[in-house]
Amino acid sequence: MPIATPKFRIIIVGGGIGGLASAIALRAPGREIIIMEASRMNKEVGAAISLQPNAVKITKSWGIEDELKQGGGAIDSGTSDYDADRLCFHRVDLHESLKRLATDPSRPGEPATIRVASKVLSCDCESGIVTLENGETVQGDLIVGADGIHSKIRASVLGKEMTASPTGLSAYRLIIPKEKLLEIPHVSAMMTDKDPWTTMLLGRECRVVMGPCREQQLLSIVALVPDKLMNEQASTSWTAEGSLDDLLKSFEDFPPWIKDTFKACPDISLWQLRDMDPLPTWYKGRTILIGDAAHSMLPLQGQGASQSIEDAEALGHFFQDIVGGTDASGSSVPVEEVTLRLAELFEARYERASLIQQYSRQAAKPATESGSNVITMNPAEFMDYNCRYSGAQAWLAKSRAAKAAA
Repeated sequence: MPIATPKFRIIIVGGGIGGLASAIALRAPGREIIIMEASRMNKEVGAAISLQPNAVKITKSWGIEDELKQGGGAIDSGTSDYDADRLCFHRVDLHESLKRLATDPSRPGEPATIRVASKVLSCDCESGIVTLENGETVQGDLIVGADGIHSKIRASVLGKEMTASPTGLSAYRLIIPKEKLLEIPHVSAMMTDKDPWTTMLLGRECRVVMGPCREQQLLSIVALVPDKLMNEQASTSWTAEGSLDDLLKSFEDFPPWIKDTFKACPDISLWQLRDMDPLPTWYKGRTILIGDAAHSMLPLQGQGASQSIEDAEALGHFFQDIVGGTDASGSSVPVEEVTLRLAELFEARYERASLIQQYSRQAAKPATESGSNVITMNPAEFMDYNCRYSGAQAWLAKSRAAKAAA
């Protein structure tokens, strides 16, 4: 039976992909959703991002897939049949679409409110009280820590600081307008073919992954370099400026056309890739970590944003039967009830997200080491593992059945 409560207040810390997707998944009558975003959201950073078929199936179940495509999502024709396409976005376009869908008053459920310039420093996980940098405190019935790889909520959940470590790999990011590329062999076809596609070049432990976004008006490139082969110092900020000359040195053995492509880019960013080992837990009391705050991973599987979407879908599922009323006073649901639901969410998500996290690290070899946790699936098998996911409920049922049969 649905649990009838006063208005259920949800505080989402972080207004990125995971935070906005969680707001979409959790929207329902009688709920108040507040997104606490540290930035002012007026300088969104340009970079490409993809949603894999497992995430696109979730957006389809939310009824927003078509709107995301209209917001600039390009279908990658190289995707196999997983009952959904792979969509490639300019990050700004995806972020804007999700923000619009989270706050649109015409959609079902009360719209989320975004509070910008609201940097959260800590959280009392049991009481659901978050403390902001300016000293203000805000209380919620459910706290979602979607505040990224440098999460403040993580320390509150774990009771100690855990930070991401260097992986031995750095990445240049480039976004190039179509008109600058039409005269470059091997690239112009990628930007003019009616079926867009993604390609990868490998050599000397370096690799270049590129594909179109924003309706094939932009080409996105990620150029990965082992730190030992770097010609400049990479920053821990993925918005730090990179040097064209040093980029060309790192890829001097690659064919001339890819170096001509690098030269066509107006801006280059460079950052050192970091990730984390699986955390011992993601939840405590009224509080749950999602996305990079819970399971930061390398981009070698293209699953970072998609795993955040999966987390958001799980939140929506495990809290779907809480039906709020109109009385906003008091605490809606006892902490024990919230914790129980978060424990189920953790059970449904932890093994899968941790395995993808580990395989993403392993796929970066030889630039990084995977230690003893070697994944035995080959890339095709792991593609199936990634993309045949159909939601937290089905995954949890399958997992419990497998454990019962063991």
